[in-house]
Amino acid sequence: MTGAEIAVVESKRQRRRFLRAGTGAAVLAWFVRGQAVAAAATAVYRNQLVHSGGAAMKGSERDGSRDFDFLFGQWHIRNERLRERLVGCTDWEQFDAIGECAPILGGTGNIDSFESDWNGDFRGMTLRLFDLQSRKWSLYWASNRSGVLEPPVVGAFADGIGRFEGADEHKGKPVLARFLWSHITTTGARWEQALSADGGGTWETNWRMRMTRIGHPGKEQTR
Repeated sequence: MTGAEIAVVESKRQRRRFLRAGTGAAVLAWFVRGQAVAAAATAVYRNQLVHSGGAAMKGSERDGSRDFDFLFGQWHIRNERLRERLVGCTDWEQFDAIGECAPILGGTGNIDSFESDWNGDFRGMTLRLFDLQSRKWSLYWASNRSGVLEPPVVGAFADGIGRFEGADEHKGKPVLARFLWSHITTTGARWEQALSADGGGTWETNWRMRMTRIGHPGKEQTR
């Protein structure tokens, strides 16, 4: 068994332990609804601290635990999603979604919801947890297509870019998955997902999101 395959097995074991603990998607969605108002009220201020290129992104005072505070609140999400993965496909589907994010665990984690009418009602959520020892984030995605938390991608922000990678599977074969966060402002952000079938030698981006904050008092923008 390869290192990537071992990592996938271990990730699935951790995921099953998490689900057996009784923390399912419905509970996490409840947390989002309950905390969204307070989160949105402080999001613009916190965005100034994690803004791409901002002073707080550098220096000894930054520990990374607040790097996702920019995401608190509600978002309009423009999606571009590759129809097929790792087969040389160049056909992209486009659709809109609404997202909402709120902090949990006193700020050492957060959860978001993702809702769209695309392809017969597509719903998802992400659980993000900050490891206080390693100073890295673990990101877990789940959707109504499978009902389970997928293996995490792990990483951190550097120079305004969030890079998170981890072992996963695609059609029964081990792959690497990567999430990238970039172009972060007080009113917008970009996210993309990519897979690698050759251990990170090459990557194929298969999903892109352009996010615009809902209800921001100023002009909404992404870049």
